[in-house]
Amino acid sequence: MRRWLAAVAGGAALALGLAGCGAPAGVDRDLVDDWPAPVAAQQFVPEAGVCHHASQQVGFLSGYNPTGCDESHRIETMHVGTLTGPAAERGTPPPPGSAGMRAAQDACEAEVSKAVGADRRSGRLGLTVVLPSEPAWAGGARWYRCDVAEIASIDDTAVDLRTGSLRGSLTGAAPLAYRCFNPKLVKDKIEEMVAVSCTAKHHAEFVGIWQAPDISYAEFNRTAKRTHRACQSMTAKYAKVPDNSQLDFRVGTIFYQPYEQEWKNGNRGVQCFLWISDRALTRSMKNAGTKGLPVT
Repeated sequence: MRRWLAAVAGGAALALGLAGCGAPAGVDRDLVDDWPAPVAAQQFVPEAGVCHHASQQVGFLSGYNPTGCDESHRIETMHVGTLTGPAAERGTPPPPGSAGMRAAQDACEAEVSKAVGADRRSGRLGLTVVLPSEPAWAGGARWYRCDVAEIASIDDTAVDLRTGSLRGSLTGAAPLAYRCFNPKLVKDKIEEMVAVSCTAKHHAEFVGIWQAPDISYAEFNRTAKRTHRACQSMTAKYAKVPDNSQLDFRVGTIFYQPYEQEWKNGNRGVQCFLWISDRALTRSMKNAGTKGLPVT
């Protein structure tokens, strides 16, 4: 306000001067050329490489309180990207199941898996894609955030406090990686997969992620035999045994599929496990060959 008032006063003095004998020394008769250019408005964009005490489903600025990952936290933002194309031209943020949300999900899966050193679905890592709030979107925000958390188990997505970044967490010794398990069955249904050491007695072992086809969730559930067969092929490759008709007599399978909402957002990663019901294993079946998985 003071600058504005000074400009008015200066303008009045200039007008009087012009009515007399010309402009005073040092006055160039241009009232606007010495004003600084206005600073462009800066749209808020969250940071990657920071951590958070609580998860967000929507990226409200009021709930954005990042901390260092060496501090106690639950969530880590591993990547921040930008939506483009038709998804960015919408009047509101992309809803669940939309092409825009699927694009963000795919990008986050790729970036997070690169950061942790393997497909993040091969270990105890949950992923949430966070989009801007509707007011922020209306103001021009087009970012998406890839938030990762350490989950309790393959059956329990509860998130506890931790310290330290999850980057590289599925490399080397990788304590978060899925390995060997003892399934708890109730009426032929898996109630829980109890993680154990592969040198302890166990009946199941994680063999990899099968990328299911882009079909509806209902159709996927109707074609469980196809998923079983795909996990068998993954088991054959993992254990180095022939992928033929005798595989049914060597080993069974267990698989975990994404939740329906994850499926709608584009996650087609099915977690495959080999399963031996009639005897206990005391070693990993990776590269075990036909001696490790004989025809029975």
